[in-house]
Amino acid sequence: MNQPFETAQKLGKDSFNATVKALEVATTSTQAIAVETADYAKKSFEQTASTFEKLVGVKSLDKVIEIQTDYVKSAYEGFVAQSTKTGALYTKLAQDSFAPFNALRSATQSTVATAKSTSRAK
Repeated sequence: MNQPFETAQKLGKDSFNATVKALEVATTSTQAIAVETADYAKKSFEQTASTFEKLVGVKSLDKVIEIQTDYVKSAYEGFVAQSTKTGALYTKLAQDSFAPFNALRSATQSTVATAKSTSRAK
């Protein structure tokens, strides 16, 4: 008679544990994303400042165009690399955050299937 109540109670506890684990993973992954973003912003700022310093001392238009072209190319490549890296981090965040719920879903399905077969057998 208490079996359905105990089953529901276990599922509730398992759901809570899965939620806590998912939040822990999300927090850790979000911190990693924030660190990566801050590092990229710092590198980008340093690259921009360095380019500006180079431009200040230049006396020919050809050299200005060369420096700006190198900067734009480097900035674009850095942006694409960072976007790819950030996208991978967000993908991992989503996968790792949902993993506890996928395990819970599998456990719940087997518990419900067992409960149904037990109730039908009676």
